[in-house]
Amino acid sequence: MLKFIPVVIALLLLPVQAHAEPRPGFHAGPVFTSFGDIASVESDLPIPQGTVFRVLFDVTDKATPGQLSRHIDSAARFINMHVEAGVPISDIHVAIVVHGGAAADLLTQSAYAARNDGATNGSARAIAELKAHGVEIWLCGQTAAAYQITRSDLLPEVGMSLSAMTASALLQQRGYTLNP
Repeated sequence: MLKFIPVVIALLLLPVQAHAEPRPGFHAGPVFTSFGDIASVESDLPIPQGTVFRVLFDVTDKATPGQLSRHIDSAARFINMHVEAGVPISDIHVAIVVHGGAAADLLTQSAYAARNDGATNGSARAIAELKAHGVEIWLCGQTAAAYQITRSDLLPEVGMSLSAMTASALLQQRGYTLNP
């Protein structure tokens, strides 16, 4: 536990990407206020009382260096919009399974900069916030091997799975559905 304190401090000292003005009709959400902007919608498809969401995001696309991954942002948006719609956060379970080029978005600042011409990992702070709210984040071990990523290269919030296929199968056995 104590070995992660310097990493957390380093993440907090990273330059904060200014929160851009939300698109017209969108606003900051109730859980994640600096990313995951949402639009309020009067839906014709009601969410039944007692609904529990277990949603898996499968991520393969790497973010533009220095920018927040749009897929990581989508996971935050999913949580924000459902909390705003009245679903208790305790009934929202999200997992992110990462493979392919998106593995870069899970790297520590030093590992990320070394692979991206000194750029800042624009997803690191969001990953820390998501994990703090119970989001599971898994890297495909086969991708890690292919990209020569070691555990020490990973942000402390990221777990390693045997493969993305394994993580997805196990999460689905736990009741997670794949977000399209």
